[in-house]
Amino acid sequence: MSADGPDGVPPLHLPRRTRLLLYGALVLLVGAVVADLVTGPGTTLSPVLAVAPVLAGAATRTARVPLLAGGLAVIAVGLLESTNTDLPTEVHVTALITVLAATLASAANVVLVAARERELFQVRTVAEAAQRALLRPPPERIGPLRLAVRYVAAAAEARIGGDLYSVVETRFGVRILLGDVQGHGLPAVETAADVLGVFREAARTEPDPGRLAERLDAALTARPGDGRFATALLLEVAPGGRGPVTIVNCGHPHPLLRRAGRASELEPPFPAPPLGLLGLADGGYPASLFEPRPGDLLLLHTDGVSEARNAEGRFYPLTQRLPGLRTSSPADLLDELLADVDGWVGGAGLADDAALLAIRWEL
Repeated sequence: MSADGPDGVPPLHLPRRTRLLLYGALVLLVGAVVADLVTGPGTTLSPVLAVAPVLAGAATRTARVPLLAGGLAVIAVGLLESTNTDLPTEVHVTALITVLAATLASAANVVLVAARERELFQVRTVAEAAQRALLRPPPERIGPLRLAVRYVAAAAEARIGGDLYSVVETRFGVRILLGDVQGHGLPAVETAADVLGVFREAARTEPDPGRLAERLDAALTARPGDGRFATALLLEVAPGGRGPVTIVNCGHPHPLLRRAGRASELEPPFPAPPLGLLGLADGGYPASLFEPRPGDLLLLHTDGVSEARNAEGRFYPLTQRLPGLRTSSPADLLDELLADVDGWVGGAGLADDAALLAIRWEL
C-alpha cells in the first residue's frame, strides 16, 4: 500500500512487512463482517468496523482517505443494524459512535503526521540544497585526467550527511579531497563546509600534502565543542598528470586502483587517524606514492558504498565487482557501479550517503 501525501511530501512507501500486517488486519475485518451476517439477528460485530478508518489512515497521508473509509464503515454499520433486529438500540448507537470517533481520530492523526513530515521534508531539502552548493562538480577533464563525481543521498532519515569532495588546480598540481564527516544532518553539513573551506584555501598555499592534512585536522579540532571528526583522502597529481601521485589517507576506506582488468586497494604505509583526532595519536599524516599508467582508473569512495548490505546482511564487495564493470569512462563507470549497488541492496536505497570520485589517466 502506498499513497501520495500532501504537496511537498514524498509518496508514502510502506515496507513489505507493514503491508502484510495491514492486509492481515483487513482480512480479519472482512471476516468479522461475514461472521456478523451469518450469526443471526441476536449478535453483532459491527463495532469492529471502527478499524476500517484506522487501516486507511495507516496507508496514506491524505485525510480524505480515512474519512471516506469511515463513511463506508458507517454505511456498513447501518446495513448490519438492519439485519440484527433483536439487539437493543443502545448497541447500535454505540457501534455508530465508535466508528465515527475512530474516523475523526484517524483523519486528525493523518493531518498531524503529514504536517510534521512536510516540515521535515522542507528542512531536509534546504539542507541538501546547501550541501550540494558546497560540492562543486569538478571539470570533466584536466590535462590527461578524466574525472567524474557522483553523490547519492541516503534513504529515510539519513538523507543528509557529511560526505564531501573537492578538486582544486594549484601550482603544486591537481589536489583532490574526498571525505566523510561523522554523523548526519545540519551539524555534519556545517562541519563539511568548514573542511571544504579550509581545504580550498590551504590547497593553494601549503606545498606538503601531509601538512595540508594537519591543517584540516587543526581546523576540525578548533571547532567549538561538537567533537566531530572526518575520514578523508587527499591526493596530489603532479602538474601535467605526469609523475607519481601522492596519497594521504586519514582513516578513510582505501582508494581502489583498476589496472589491466584487476582491482587492488592502495593501502597507506602506516595507519593514520581521521581528521580531528590527530591529537590522540603520535606522529602526523604519512604520504604514499603510486605511479599511474595510461588507462589506470582510481576510485575514491565513502563507506556508503562499501558498507551497503544486501538482504543477507553482507557488505557490497566493491573490490571484486569493480573489475567486472564494462565501461571505461569515469562517468559511465560510476553510473554502472551505482546501479550495481542498487541491485545488491534490492532497490531499498542506501543506508548512508555515498560519494564517489573516479579518475582515469589518458596520457
